[in-house]
Amino acid sequence: MNGNKTSRRDFLRQLSIITASAALSGLSIESLSAKNPKPRKVSTTEKVNLACIGIGNRGGEIINDLFKTGHCNIVALCDTDLGAPHTLDVLNKFPDAPQFQDFRKMFDKMANKIDAVVIGTPDFSHFPATMLSMSLGKHVYVEKPMAHTFNEVELMIRAAKKYGVVTQMGNQGHSEANYFQFKAWKEAGIIKDVTAITAHMNNARRWHKFDSKITSMPAGEPVPATLDWDTWLGTEQFHDYNKDYINGQWRCWYDLGMGALGDWGAHILDTAHEFLELGLPTEISLIKENGHNKFFFPYSSTIQFKFPARGEMPPCVVTWYDGLDNLPPVPAGYGNVVLDPNIPPPSNGQIVPSKLNPGKIIYSKELTFKGGSHGSVLSIIPEEKAAEMASKLPTVPQSPSNHFANFLLACKGQEKTRSPFEIAGPLSQVFCLGVLAQQLNTKLIFDPKTKQITNNKLANQLLVGAEPRKNWKQYYRL
Repeated sequence: MNGNKTSRRDFLRQLSIITASAALSGLSIESLSAKNPKPRKVSTTEKVNLACIGIGNRGGEIINDLFKTGHCNIVALCDTDLGAPHTLDVLNKFPDAPQFQDFRKMFDKMANKIDAVVIGTPDFSHFPATMLSMSLGKHVYVEKPMAHTFNEVELMIRAAKKYGVVTQMGNQGHSEANYFQFKAWKEAGIIKDVTAITAHMNNARRWHKFDSKITSMPAGEPVPATLDWDTWLGTEQFHDYNKDYINGQWRCWYDLGMGALGDWGAHILDTAHEFLELGLPTEISLIKENGHNKFFFPYSSTIQFKFPARGEMPPCVVTWYDGLDNLPPVPAGYGNVVLDPNIPPPSNGQIVPSKLNPGKIIYSKELTFKGGSHGSVLSIIPEEKAAEMASKLPTVPQSPSNHFANFLLACKGQEKTRSPFEIAGPLSQVFCLGVLAQQLNTKLIFDPKTKQITNNKLANQLLVGAEPRKNWKQYYRL
């Protein structure tokens, strides 16, 4: 694929498209969950009964972080690869919790014993487990990004409202210092009139070892005896098993993951997106792409998002840089960056570093800020300007709870989640649009009101994506 061009053969092979306009129209369809059960009211003195879907690797870390808060009981463990090495720590830590390989069977057997669900599965499989959980009246904590397609995120936002459940996306920095600082500085008028943001993630990624001339998905291999491969695939069209799909490798492939943008974007852009009320962009331009391949993500890319004016806030351009060979320019006075002394600074005062940690540079009409990822706080640059502004900066409140406690306390009615689907959803949809620009290697024009791509028919269809497999279609009707 390149630009608006794709062969009929490629189109038919890759996609069996659901009509985008129908799927985005919010058709009322009878829920599979009888009578839309309401969430159980958990008292402030109780612990939340938590079921865990995806218990290895990152999923296991989330489970441990939730359990450490002291606000939950682990009542069920579900993973398609029970018994694999990466699941054993959690299985051994909670030996009395019933074990399942299929979340549907877990709910069939013990839905009435579950208050909330944590979902730490691959990006493409967040959607069905989240939708079924919410339709059964279960609160949901789901890893970032929320889902694999724009339409899936849209349906999840609507379902959270419909079923009245507590939701939280797992961008944990949204409960740490950066969240409260950004909020306080915005309310105090320190952060205002932002016109541009540079976001960068230039670390090595799993797909950098792939050959960009690959012309097919990986060849089939024997399925491990412990793995329920069919359930692992979920809504995704069938692929033969290959070790390069599991244990994080799924992030490499357009069919399964969201690349560097989906992985790190929520940790870098979350507070700017929320407090600057960016919403959805009108243009998504692929400025640079090195190593384009229709199966896996590029070695490096630069994506520009144009957001319109919001009230008194001016239009804002967000530029995303990823890849080892694609570091962004940084302004004079940036400080604390590894530089190549053999490269003189350009005449415009911007410096291209040889190494840069993931983070962001925020440009307003009066001030420039730099920040890292997750909960890292912002600083005003250059240092001289920071010193001048020091006495004008407001006191930043401490976080009353981390991201995991915040979710569980919200389940008990004691707090509100800081990254619920109505906030995290539009952010995730921005990433979905960026990934489409990468995949099709083109510029997209987007209408935030109709939520349609207006200049590229294939891209507009991809807002919905490929038709789910027969036994998984019902989750799009919940």
